[in-house]
Amino acid sequence: MSGRWLPLLLLWFGLMAPAVAQQESEAASDSLQVLKPFVEEEVDREMFTEQEKHQILFYMGVLLLLLLILTVVFGVGMVLFEKPWFVGHMVSAGLTFTLALAHAVAATVWFFPF
Repeated sequence: MSGRWLPLLLLWFGLMAPAVAQQESEAASDSLQVLKPFVEEEVDREMFTEQEKHQILFYMGVLLLLLLILTVVFGVGMVLFEKPWFVGHMVSAGLTFTLALAHAVAATVWFFPF
């Protein structure tokens, strides 16, 4: 039974091979057209200037200090004055940690090689 179908399969693949090759070449040219703006030399790769990077890190640092002070106020209020501020303390601590991590990553990525 498989001997009867073998010539038909070979004929089918022989007829379909040029169409598949043409589709692949068209897809390759389409993908080159899509990537063309990204590989051109005229594309400006710098998103921020040096001064803007410093300003962003400065504002992140100021916000980080404010969140740190808020976390301390919540913690001291809980311990010394027995206030029910645990949720606020944990939320501000989480935001402080997240912003500290983002600040460290941005500074490392932008200014590590000096």
